[in-house]
Amino acid sequence: MALIVGVGLLGPALSARARWRVPVVIGELGAGILIGNSGLRLIDPGNPSLVLLATIGFGLTMVLVGSQIPVRALSIRSPETGRGLAGAAVAGVVAAVLGVALAAVAGTGHGALYAVVLASSSAAVVLPMLASVGVGASVVGQLTVQIAIADIVCIVALPFTSAGANAGASALGVVVIAAASAALVVLLVRLDRSGLRHRLHLYSERRRFALELRLSLLVLFVFATIAQFAGLSIMVAGFALGLVLSAVGEPHRLARQLFGMTEGFFGPLFFVWLGASLTVTELGSHPGMLLLGVGLGVAAILAHAASRLAGLPWAQAIASGGQLGVPVAAVALGLQAGTLRPGEGSAMVLGALVSVAAAAVAVSAIGRSARRR
Repeated sequence: MALIVGVGLLGPALSARARWRVPVVIGELGAGILIGNSGLRLIDPGNPSLVLLATIGFGLTMVLVGSQIPVRALSIRSPETGRGLAGAAVAGVVAAVLGVALAAVAGTGHGALYAVVLASSSAAVVLPMLASVGVGASVVGQLTVQIAIADIVCIVALPFTSAGANAGASALGVVVIAAASAALVVLLVRLDRSGLRHRLHLYSERRRFALELRLSLLVLFVFATIAQFAGLSIMVAGFALGLVLSAVGEPHRLARQLFGMTEGFFGPLFFVWLGASLTVTELGSHPGMLLLGVGLGVAAILAHAASRLAGLPWAQAIASGGQLGVPVAAVALGLQAGTLRPGEGSAMVLGALVSVAAAAVAVSAIGRSARRR
C-alpha cells in the first residue's frame, strides 16, 4: 500500500503545471505501468486483496464521474438540450461506423466495444479543462449537454458490449438499478422539501457521524450487489449513485468526503492497479495494436467533429471528443473478464490519450476565442 500510494503521487506531480492540462489519472496509470506487468513487477495485479480494493476504487471513481454530469442542464424544453442530443446522435452514428471498421481491420471482433468507446465523452476531463481557461458551462451549454448525454448513454451501454448470453440478466439489472435510482431521487427530493434532510445533515455535522457518507456507501454497495447478481460491473452501480447525487444536489460536506476518500486513496489505487495490469510492451511485439491505438484516438476526434453538423463550433466539437472514463472502464472490464487480446487494453488507453491531447488543444482555442469576445 505504501508503494502504491507513493507512486500514485506521480499523478498530481504531472498535473502541477496547469498549462499542460494533464489529467491526474495519466500519471497514476503511468506509475502503475512502471511497477506492474510492463515494468519492474513490484506488485501482483492479480492479488485478491488488491483486486478487491481496486474494484471499490472503480465504483467510487464512477460515483465522482456521475456526480459531475450536469443532470439539471438536461431540460427537455431547452433548445440546447435538443441540439446537444442531435450532436451526440451524430457522433454516435459516425462512431459506430468507425468502430466496426477498426475492428474489421484489426481483426479483434470488438466493433460494438469500439463504437461505444468512440462515442463517449468525459465530463470529468473536458469540463475542468474549460474551467481552467475561464469558460463556464453557461457559455458552452450545447457542449455541456452533449457531453452529459454521451457519458450517460455510453456508460450504460458499455457492459452490454461483452454481455453475450448474459444480456437479458444484464438488462434486467440495469432496469432495477435505474428504477431504484429514480425512487431514491423522489425520496430525497421529498425529504429535502420537508426539511428532514437538512436536519439530518446538521445533526450529522454536529455529532460528526458522517451519516450522509455512510448512507451513500450503503446505497453504492446495495447497487453493486444488484449489479453482481445481474453479471454487471460495479461501474454501473457507482455511476447510478453519482447521477442521483447530481440530480438532487450533492451537499458540499458529502462532496468533500467522497472526493477525499476517492481521490486520496481508492481512486489512485484503482488507476495504479489498472496501469500495473496492462502489458504495454505488447504494443512493440504487436505493431497492429499500436496502430489500433492511434486509430482509435483519431476516430474519436473524427466522430465528435461530426457534431459540427448539429451546430457545434469546430473547437467545441473536437473538445467533446476528449474521453477517458469509458475507455478506462472498458479496459478494466476487459481485463477482469479476460476478453481483450494482447496489447488491446494498452491500445485503448493510447487512443484515449490521443483524444485528450486533441481536446486540450481545442480547449485552448476556445479559451482564446472567449477572451477575445
